[in-house]
Amino acid sequence: MHFKLAFIGYGTVAQGLTEIILEKKELLEKKYNFSASVVAISDFKKGSVYDENGLDMEKILDFVKNGKKIDEYPSGIKGYDSLKTIKDTGADTIVEVTYTDVKTGEPAITHIKAALEAGKNVVSTNKGPVVKQAIDLLKLAKEKNVQYNFEGVVLAGTPAINLVEYTLAGNQINGFKGILNGTTNYILTKMEEGMTYENALTKAQELGYAEADPTGDVEGLDALGKVVILTNVVLGKNIGWQDVKRKGITKISKKDIEDAKLQGMRWKLIGSAEIQKDGSVKASVKPVKLPMDDPLAGVNKATNALTFYTDELGPVTIVGPGAGKRETGFSLLIDLLNINRKLSCK
Repeated sequence: MHFKLAFIGYGTVAQGLTEIILEKKELLEKKYNFSASVVAISDFKKGSVYDENGLDMEKILDFVKNGKKIDEYPSGIKGYDSLKTIKDTGADTIVEVTYTDVKTGEPAITHIKAALEAGKNVVSTNKGPVVKQAIDLLKLAKEKNVQYNFEGVVLAGTPAINLVEYTLAGNQINGFKGILNGTTNYILTKMEEGMTYENALTKAQELGYAEADPTGDVEGLDALGKVVILTNVVLGKNIGWQDVKRKGITKISKKDIEDAKLQGMRWKLIGSAEIQKDGSVKASVKPVKLPMDDPLAGVNKATNALTFYTDELGPVTIVGPGAGKRETGFSLLIDLLNINRKLSCK
């Protein structure tokens, strides 16, 4: 099938997806009967362009990499804002990758609702809408007979949500636990190697793993959002931020690390949720000392991992990168290929 895409936001992740689609064009067509053209882009800072016949994405990438505005593109219609791009262009699928406030979910929620209401598929890496309104947005997509996919919101391109939906289909999943934040895992790894917390954090910031303000990572807020998403989408329970007990890694000392070593254990920031016998959910984000035979204990540096507790297979663990330009861009490709598969079966 051929998809006509519109990018809402054209930052690092959008560029990563573009590179993958350009490089793998022949493979995607031959193996998956998937092809795509980008007909529109709207970015708050870089500008916008619309051409119903498709844009030259190699030229767009070159523009962006050289600091040019998208609206300097030599042809096409300019000046469309995000909502006009969603509603009034010939795109059938919206790639929503704007900078969004994870706590409010805006402006992504508005964008996604507008696209679904217009009968357009949506793929997105924005956590906010999934944390705030996943159930409602999925219901709206179903009513409009379109797809809303968001693989990248948990482990970037490492397929956590799709693992459950497809490969683990038929299992009852009653809980999960995981290393859901690569920054904190990197810091704890470096502390075990002998660094202080402060030095490990500085190194993580130098490498681009941690932001200048690392609060979202080190205080467990990023992992908390992912726990909410997984609980709502995978476990089928409806919880919010306030329902997850949270503690970050800032109080873990070198002595704590050394004591754990002596006990044959290792500290990890673990996000988890478990359905209780009464149907309620116990969810938390907190530092946990894991025995070395736990699969998560061997996951070091900026890598993420997630264990699902299934009734047929027992614990199933997936390990992989949880961030990155190409990795997160790949999560969008996973979503597009899944939509392609579903539409091809109709």
